[in-house]
Amino acid sequence: MAKFVHSMIRVLDEAQSIDFYDRAFGLKVAERLDFEGFTLIYLSNAENTFELELTVNKDRKEPYETGDGYGHSAFVVDDVDSEHARFEEAGFSPRKLVDFQHEGRKLARFFFVQDPDGYQIEVLQKQGRYR
Repeated sequence: MAKFVHSMIRVLDEAQSIDFYDRAFGLKVAERLDFEGFTLIYLSNAENTFELELTVNKDRKEPYETGDGYGHSAFVVDDVDSEHARFEEAGFSPRKLVDFQHEGRKLARFFFVQDPDGYQIEVLQKQGRYR
């Protein structure tokens, strides 16, 4: 079997991205690898072993285009309502809370937020298949 260990996104401003992911999701720098033309920053927390890899290309001056193939990443939280309020207080501009249903059954309660580079992140209430 294969184990899914990380996902990578390209970011323009290292400090701004590290600050956002720390304050929003408690992700801390697990490792930072500096190369001549780029830097790799691995972010994680105690909740799981999966990591977010930030790639900073040193010669990049313009924001990245996320394209139409990118969807979103997702985080599960214990209390999505209090997290939504915390995100608002932090100035992260979360979108509205949504109760998502399928055939009359509640599948999820969530909201979306955008990181400093425009990547969409879904924040889900811990329930059902989202654990």
